[in-house]
Amino acid sequence: MITIIDAALADTAARSGEWLVCRPGCTQCCVGVFAIHQLDAARLQKGLQDLSASDPERARNVRARARKSVERLTEDFPGDPATGLLDPSEEAEARFEDFANDEPCAALDPSTGLCDLYLSRPMTCRVFGPPVRSEDGLGVCELCYHGATEEQIAACEMPVDPEGLEAQLLEEFEQSTGRHGRTLVAFALDAT
Repeated sequence: MITIIDAALADTAARSGEWLVCRPGCTQCCVGVFAIHQLDAARLQKGLQDLSASDPERARNVRARARKSVERLTEDFPGDPATGLLDPSEEAEARFEDFANDEPCAALDPSTGLCDLYLSRPMTCRVFGPPVRSEDGLGVCELCYHGATEEQIAACEMPVDPEGLEAQLLEEFEQSTGRHGRTLVAFALDAT
């Protein structure tokens, strides 16, 4: 799945040219929490484990940022702060809309503006920036595609998961591990 998404991003980037301004050090998509599923959480946890082996100091910094983030998020967390799982109710989802929109991602190194877990980043991070279709239409990062027409933007659309592979992989993962529900990056990383 990751290989497919990364190939789709490379293709979209080539078609987009200078309209896609995503670059190392741009942190537009790294501020504000978003829900991740358990497959993303497991990928992040494995990435942090790998980072612990290759660069223990950076891994300690990620864990410290995750711990501090969880501390800041716990009081108003729209779910169970003990488990880090978001409440799936409509009321909680409505509360989540305005929750922690200024919270930096725990994987973001504030001194470099780079993701310390870039290769293990969640799917949302992998598709943020280029034109991606959702129930709300075709969306792009507000920093990208300035001066492009709607038709030009549409021509650069990134197909995210046309075969439904992510849902299939998530279902298999949940069945084999018993891990269910959505969480946040900080809670996933603080659990390691």
